[in-house]
Amino acid sequence: MNQRTKAILGIIIVIFLFVLMSYLVQENIDFVRENIDFGIWGMLLYTLIVIASIVFAPVAVMPLMPLASGLWGWQITALLSIVGWTIGAAIAFGIARKYGKKLIKKIVSLNEIEEFEKRIPKKNIFLTIVFLRMTVPVDGLSYLFGLFSRISFKTYILATIIGITPFSIAFSYAGGISIVWQGAALAIALGILFVGIWVAGRGK
Repeated sequence: MNQRTKAILGIIIVIFLFVLMSYLVQENIDFVRENIDFGIWGMLLYTLIVIASIVFAPVAVMPLMPLASGLWGWQITALLSIVGWTIGAAIAFGIARKYGKKLIKKIVSLNEIEEFEKRIPKKNIFLTIVFLRMTVPVDGLSYLFGLFSRISFKTYILATIIGITPFSIAFSYAGGISIVWQGAALAIALGILFVGIWVAGRGK
């Protein structure tokens, strides 16, 4: 199974878990709010989970977004997600820039590192980062760009914020709408994600 197939399969699994969590939260919203809402501490925990998911074990945390939206609303969930992803991306980028491939290969697979190194564009890297952040939910991107690109820390963080903001808003909002509309919205999102995987896989 090649890297692109694995990425697409991973996206399908994440989307399925997102829809499943949305259904469970909406069907049990009173129970969720009465037993899981820890107020500001819950928000802090969610943000820390988002950060940790990027820094320590790059995985998608999208399935948690419907739960957060059910507890605090989509606006707060989007804001917390943006903050968490930005801080996590900054930490991961900084680690990669300082410690190099020897450490990064313990976090991201060596094959992924080698494939990504070949595909970093020589031009328009800012727009590339924005596009990838909007379309490909791969948190290991921060390590890879920190390791192989010459983009500055400030520029990378700006591109990251621009890219993840619409993504965070869209999925935070989708987590609280009806399953029917959610299915339609996520079908469109899935199509966009596939385009992102295809573009990222073409390389230069």
